[in-house]
Amino acid sequence: MGDTTVKIDTATRDRFAAIAAARGQSVKSYLAALALEEENQLALGHATTAFRTAVARPGIAEAFDRDFGGLPQDDQRAA
Repeated sequence: MGDTTVKIDTATRDRFAAIAAARGQSVKSYLAALALEEENQLALGHATTAFRTAVARPGIAEAFDRDFGGLPQDDQRAA
């Protein structure tokens, strides 16, 4: 994959460089990892919304409890 140039202000460039250096990475590898992490966070947000929509439907929680035995109970002995 080829490289490209992105224009950002010098303060932002310096912040990225400092973070990358603290992690022992180049700015290029840090930004690649940051982009991947942000993509994953967006996907997780979409999945969370879909999950909340699904479980909010009437009868879904009861069907889960019926089919899978419900959520585990807190073990009071572990306290």
